[in-house]
Parts: sequence; C-alpha cells; structure tokens
Amino acid sequence: MGGGPFVGELEGRILVGVAATVDPLEARLLPSGAIRIGLVVPVSGVLGLMGPCAINCAVLAAEELNAAGGLLGRPVELVLVDGGRPARQVAAEVSELVRTGTVKAVTGAHASDVRVEVVAAIAGRVPFVYGPPYEGGGHAPGVYFLGETPDRQLAPGIEWLVGTRRARRWFLLGNDYIWPRLVHANARPLLRALGATVVGESLVPYGDAVRRLDRVADARPDAVLLTLIGSDLMDFNRAYAAGGLGATRLCGALEEHGLLGIGGDVTGGLYASMGYFRDLPTEASLAFAQRYAARFGPDAPMLNAHGHGCYEAVAMLAALCGRAGSLAVPALDAVADGATITSARGTLTLLGRQVHHPVQLGRADGLNFFLEKPFH
Repeated sequence: MGGGPFVGELEGRILVGVAATVDPLEARLLPSGAIRIGLVVPVSGVLGLMGPCAINCAVLAAEELNAAGGLLGRPVELVLVDGGRPARQVAAEVSELVRTGTVKAVTGAHASDVRVEVVAAIAGRVPFVYGPPYEGGGHAPGVYFLGETPDRQLAPGIEWLVGTRRARRWFLLGNDYIWPRLVHANARPLLRALGATVVGESLVPYGDAVRRLDRVADARPDAVLLTLIGSDLMDFNRAYAAGGLGATRLCGALEEHGLLGIGGDVTGGLYASMGYFRDLPTEASLAFAQRYAARFGPDAPMLNAHGHGCYEAVAMLAALCGRAGSLAVPALDAVADGATITSARGTLTLLGRQVHHPVQLGRADGLNFFLEKPFH
C-alpha cells in the first residue's frame, strides 16, 4: 500500500505513517497531533475483495485533504477496522476506538448489518459517513449516507428491463440480511405495478448461493434480481453462465472487481446499477482515475463503486467539518444540508443527511461494463 496517512490493523499488524509498525495495544497510546478517522472496510470474509481499492481511495482522499491543510488545521490519519468480520465484533472494536478517543470520526463501506451495529455502538458520539448503496432509513444523529436507496438505485433498472427486455417473470435472490430483505420488499410492489410477476424468492446464508441455482432455473424467470454480495455474487454468476441459463440478471452490488472475479460475462444479460463506474465518460471521472494511477501505479486494484465511495466518505466528512468548524455531531447535523463535494461521479450534495444523485445502468461486456443508460 505504500506510505501515507494511515494507521490500521491489517493482517495482525499496525501500520503507522510511512514505515513504523507497533503492537495493536500501543497504537491507542501512540501520541499523534493528527485527527484519526476510523475506516471500516472488509479485508476478510465474503466482501474481502472490496478492501484493497477502498483503502487506496480513502488514503488518496486523506492525502489530498492533508495537502490542502488537513482537518481543523490538523493532519488526518486513517485507522483501519476490518468490516468483514461479524457485525457485533466490528461494532465492539469501533466503540472502543471511540471510547478511548483514538478516532474522532468514522467512515467506510461494508454490509448494512455491520453498519446498523456500528451506528448503535457509536450512539451519536462521533460522526459516521457511509459510502455504499443501502436499503434506506437508518437515520440517526451524526450519520450521513452517500449511496443510493433501492428506489433510486434499482427501481429505474427494473422498469427499463421490464420495458426493453420484456422481463415479466422475476426471481429475487439475495443474502439473508437487512439490505436484500428491504430491497426485495421495495421490488415486489414495483414489479406488480409494472405488470410483472415474482415467480420465486430466496434469501440465503453466506456461501449458499450456488445451491439455489436449480431452484432459480426451475422457476423459468425472464430476469433475476440479485442482492447477493461479494464472493457469493461472483460464484452464483459464474455458475449461472456456465449452466447456460439465459435470464437477464440485475445486480445491486456488482462492480468492476466482481466482474473480473467472475471471469467476465459475454451473455449480454448481466447488468449492474451503480452511481459510479470507472469508465464514466466525464472529465471528473478521468481526472480521478489519473490521480489514482499516479499515486498507486498502473497495477493498483481496479477502481470501482465501493472503493470510490470511501474516497467520497472522507471528502464529505471534511466538507461537513469545514462548514461546522467542528467535529461535534450537533454542530455537523446543524449544517449538514448543503454540504457539497466533487468526486469522480460529479457534484454531491447532502439533503436530509443523504445524497441524491443519478445512477448508471451498466451491462457486462466481457471484462468491462458498457454503460447503457443514466437515470436521474
């Protein structure tokens, strides 16, 4: 990962600054004039593939922030927490970092079950900026959302596929936790209103997705709404294509790393809906990609929506702090509406402590996404 504003536990080691390493217990006692921000991203588990790009993007944001003078006149350091572990374990570690004053804010991208536990553990003591798409709701003091809710992320793609691909029969398949449950709850009435039918639904434990392949095939759907995540999403799509099944698939968590992990897809029927793809044809996206490559090299982990969301989370925390002149949650909440950043997907502004921004519908074309259509 190289040098940079990073303090974090990674594979049992604590990385501080450029090269120093210390015991995890010492990290909490290590003096620092910096403001430390918790970065909760998975580096293990079903979402572990998310970690490398997310860490890089957060480091890039922190370095750019430090180059511009830091936060409240102080440099920023990032404290890594592995968000791929059980939710209560992650929340307990974050709570202890907050209790001891080791971190003054939290950012990240991870599954919603982890987010729910972390928000409860923080209990409004420090701000928390959450990057990825999520199920909606969940508002609490000091919590700010940058990702799309189902009505903005997936509903337009569902409508488009019903109309364009004549997808009338749908199967809903996801992992068994809060985000897939509420996405499916949002999708069912929408599909009815569009004259489509849900011909099957299944929520599965992590590691169990491929076992549902026969059930999906037996239902003979025109389309499958996939709310699987990480390695489960990759395993299912790989098995689906290998089985010669032909239904359209719309994914809520597929990005460039996941498509690469599948081995690409040439069926013409695999879609993803995200606010950011690395091939967005805009000046802002190209400029971000150039800065990322200049910092981490041409062989760096591929840019994707989940990683880029961590860049946005650090940047939005800085924007909030700049408006409030403080990291105190009441002061941040008072000025949150109107806080604005510019990222690779354009200008993002908080309203009601969340962002409303266009999404892109991408169709897998080999190892890349062809961007079919933006939805505003």
